[in-house]
Amino acid sequence: MNGHKVHIYCGNGTGKTSAALGKGIREASMGKNVIVIQFLKEKYTDKTAEYFKRLEPELRMFRF
Repeated sequence: MNGHKVHIYCGNGTGKTSAALGKGIREASMGKNVIVIQFLKEKYTDKTAEYFKRLEPELRMFRF
């Protein structure tokens, strides 16, 4: 596991998704492969998911 990192953003309030995606995009722009896993409290559809599809394969996003 040389050079691999795990970042966990959790807690109340706002900014967790923004922080995770910002870090992920930054790492992907440096040629790293990034996986973002988002656990949602309720089901919703989001147009930004379509945007992040364009960043694949460097940044992959999973929502549960």
